[in-house]
Amino acid sequence: MVFGRSSRKQRPVEPVTLKILVAGGFGVGKTTLVGAVSEIRPLRTEETLSEAGRPVDDTHGVESKTTTTVAMDFGRITLREDLVLYLFGTPGQDRFWFLWDELAQGALGAVVLADTRRLEDCFAAVDYFERRQIPFTVAVNCFDGAPRHAAENVAAALDLDPDVPVMLCDARDRESAKEVLIGVVEHALEVSASRRRAAATS
Repeated sequence: MVFGRSSRKQRPVEPVTLKILVAGGFGVGKTTLVGAVSEIRPLRTEETLSEAGRPVDDTHGVESKTTTTVAMDFGRITLREDLVLYLFGTPGQDRFWFLWDELAQGALGAVVLADTRRLEDCFAAVDYFERRQIPFTVAVNCFDGAPRHAAENVAAALDLDPDVPVMLCDARDRESAKEVLIGVVEHALEVSASRRRAAATS
């Protein structure tokens, strides 16, 4: 028996899975962004802020925040049939930074969320990814009532390399957060291709 093309079963597409970190300072919107885009119920490891933690937890500018991520946030989003992102939100407080090295293993790239009212809070994340040569994009989370600044002004304030993208976003909005993730993947793939070309010619 001869089978025509129409009778052949197409093999299911095996998607490429990429790991993306979502980092930034305390209360900048990492948990919110992961929750906004995740197609599965996000895994959250939040605990209530306690009086005992006040001496080491800097809540300046986010006094109304009552919880904090103590390990990570985890979510998943399918960008295309053949491309799935696993999202790992890092803890924002200094006392949990020892977890970052484990979370960063195998990451293609990262989002550094920034709040223009507390821009200095993302310096540590920027420095971390620069030192480890992990491609990253800065996403300014446009909080209600926060001063608005042009992307180039934010880049100058953070002293970013010219090739580091800066985007404006609303971490609560799925489409806005999705655009940030697409930007991170595109930037990380460009950086990886550039490094391969440089290695091939050296």
